[in-house]
Order: sequence, then C-alpha cells, then structure tokens
Amino acid sequence: MKSSSSSLGGVRSSLLLIFLGILFVSAPDSAVAFNSASAFVQNIVYSNRIAVFSKSYCPYSLRAKRIFSELNEQPFIVELDHRDDGSQIQDVLLDLVGHRTVPQVFVNGKHIGGSDDLKIAVSSGQLQKLLDKNQ
Repeated sequence: MKSSSSSLGGVRSSLLLIFLGILFVSAPDSAVAFNSASAFVQNIVYSNRIAVFSKSYCPYSLRAKRIFSELNEQPFIVELDHRDDGSQIQDVLLDLVGHRTVPQVFVNGKHIGGSDDLKIAVSSGQLQKLLDKNQ
C-alpha cells in the first residue's frame, strides 16, 4: 500500500504539470518570447567559456572586446543590436544580473559585470583565475 505522502506527491506533480500546461498554452506571446530569450541567454552563458552581451556601436562594449583581444581570448559575442530579440535579451539580463546595460560579461558561467568591472577583474588578477579555472 502506498503511503499517503507519496500519493500526495504524485497528485502535486500532476497538478503542477497541468498548471504549467495551462500557463504555457495561455501565455501571451511576450511571455513566450521572454522564455525563449531566457533559454537563449542561459545557453550562451553556460555553453561558452567567455560570453559577452554587447552592442556593436557601444564604446564600453568595444573596450570589453578589446580587453579580451589583448589577452588573446576569443569570447562568444552576442551583438544585441543585430538581433530582433535584442531587447528581450536585455530584459532577461536585467532579471538575471540586475542590469540591462551592455556589455555584460560572463566567464565560466560567472557574471563579471560591465566594462569597468572587467577592467578591475583584469587588474586584480580575478579574471585570470577564472580563465585558468576551466582550461
């Protein structure tokens, strides 16, 4: 005989799946776009040693990319101004790290910050430690 707690767990799981199904089916397009952008950001951050969310014309983004170039590192760069979903990605970054501004730099899944934060991480040696961590 199953214990009542295990059958309750099954009921809760079923209700959660039903709720998520209703939420997904009834979600407005903006929610679906946000979820898609969120999955994209998570994939980029955790699938790349270095990820930079950037805008091609932004001087701070250009500085961050130059820093990595001088270190002979090749980050995965997402140019938000070249993407139709760039604004949604910036919304996800706001939720994820508290900033919508670019650049936003991640190393081995860890958020470094913007251009000034990257510069500080380089001068303090923190960036090199993160880069050496998973070579």
